[in-house]
Amino acid sequence: MENTESKFFHGIAASPGIGVGKVFLLEKEELIIVKKSLHKKDLVKEVARFRKALAATRKELQQDKLEMLKVLGKTHARLADVYLLILEDPILTKDIEKQMSKEQVNAEFLIQIAIEKLHRTFDNLTDDYFRERINDIVEVSHKILRHLLGKEKTQQEEITEESIVVAHNLLPSDTINLKTNLVKGFAIDVGGKTSHTALLAQSLEIPAVVGLKDITSRVKTGDFLIIDGNQGTVILDPDPQALKNYKREKEIQIRETQDLIKLRDLPAQTVDGKRIELSANIETAEDVKNVLYYGAEGIGLFRTEYLFMNRESLPSEEEQAEHYSRVAKKMMPYPTLFRTLDIGGDKLKPFIHSYAEESNPFLGLRALRFCLKYPDIFRTQLRALLKASTEGNIRIMFPMVSGLSEFLQGKEILENVKNELIRERVPLSPRIEIGAMIEVPSAAITADLLAKEADFLSIGTNDLIQYTLAVDRINENVASMYDPLHLSILRLIKMICDAAHSHGKWVGMCGEMASDTHFTKLLLGLDLDEFSVVPAFIPKLKSIIRSTSLPESRRIAEEILSLKDSNKALERLKAS
Repeated sequence: MENTESKFFHGIAASPGIGVGKVFLLEKEELIIVKKSLHKKDLVKEVARFRKALAATRKELQQDKLEMLKVLGKTHARLADVYLLILEDPILTKDIEKQMSKEQVNAEFLIQIAIEKLHRTFDNLTDDYFRERINDIVEVSHKILRHLLGKEKTQQEEITEESIVVAHNLLPSDTINLKTNLVKGFAIDVGGKTSHTALLAQSLEIPAVVGLKDITSRVKTGDFLIIDGNQGTVILDPDPQALKNYKREKEIQIRETQDLIKLRDLPAQTVDGKRIELSANIETAEDVKNVLYYGAEGIGLFRTEYLFMNRESLPSEEEQAEHYSRVAKKMMPYPTLFRTLDIGGDKLKPFIHSYAEESNPFLGLRALRFCLKYPDIFRTQLRALLKASTEGNIRIMFPMVSGLSEFLQGKEILENVKNELIRERVPLSPRIEIGAMIEVPSAAITADLLAKEADFLSIGTNDLIQYTLAVDRINENVASMYDPLHLSILRLIKMICDAAHSHGKWVGMCGEMASDTHFTKLLLGLDLDEFSVVPAFIPKLKSIIRSTSLPESRRIAEEILSLKDSNKALERLKAS
């Protein structure tokens, strides 16, 4: 008898929706790397060969960008800039040349060694976004290696029917030749929710499941697949009943989406009149159009660190001010909440002479701690944000605040910068809200002290859950223990909300928990004032909020807080 279990694959839900179609397999190109020792007299020739490969890769990436502009538009073409910036990274340029002279071996071998070293470094990181960047670096390295080895760029066959694209990884440039109207889903070996494949799929509104590990070796072109981007499931060769059920579910979801988008211009307000602020999480100015399209009433998390990544120099005050101004102006009259630099020194070490490697960056110098350690970088960003304040309704939030002392230090630097600009007669907004991001237990437990000094609190549940439960959600050995409904987490959220309200301050949430519709009524009952999520999730949240009353949600929250078993809590929430 056939083992039906082998037909089901579980990965990470990266883009919602259901896709049905035949497999279109983009097979990974295997490159054979051999170590070759070089004589000193051959080094000049090897360096020249390496530089020629870099130039060819740069030309290829620039051509990809032009094609993406024509086919996919500006939003997706900007992803090509990330790969161009990676190509300028010393890890793939100067460092390779130095090692070439020192080790006297060929460029291909050194690139492979560099990739292996990066894998070891990135595997120790806990931030999803930064762990995902290793895949980007590997893809750029692969392009360099192909040019070094004289391999021609592989041409994709054209999709001629409704298909599920299956690949090891999927670059924006890979989609140029894909007829996206025929692409019904993506199933990818690698990646997480912050991978470029996930962002691309969300933007194109194509269902996607990533992090499937070996899906490319388990299917072949022409196989029939179902992609469930809501649950993170892929079904190979489904039986007739499963296919019928999923097709029906897909039709229901399409109708629901069409109905939900009609709520775009209506307020997120409970049936008894409580107004909730529904905001969006974004990282670039180009994302604002989706924020407005889906009916958000502000940006609840603008990740400023993306402006600092993969560069040869730090962004200037002028560049930052222009970028922040553009976003704030587009969002007027709605507020834009800018999170100050949430990054570790390992990402900016080319610009920091005193940086020392950390054995555990998870508990090391990152976010606000990093900014207080290197105030010049912090002050430049704050000056830029304050300059942009006249262009829109700006809020500023400090990430990874561990206690009152750190927050007060951040506020003091901000106040000093503000006074500097006033003396320089630079126009500023007279009122800018300053908030603290609650991501570690120490901040949650002292939220009453922080709320007294802050204008608002924002709960970053991704890190708060990891730090509280001591669970790395990306570590497959303990990922199942990552539990948003753990009683300790719910009690902390309630504690934070109560602390903020006792001082007349509002409290929001920008972690993934805020976007899970199973938790919406519970979070309303815990007295959350603001939800900040991926733009596409806003209509569904708005629908739930508009059909819920505060007394109902508070009864649900009270019941959930009385339960000791998170599985029973989830069952209760699914039934509400």
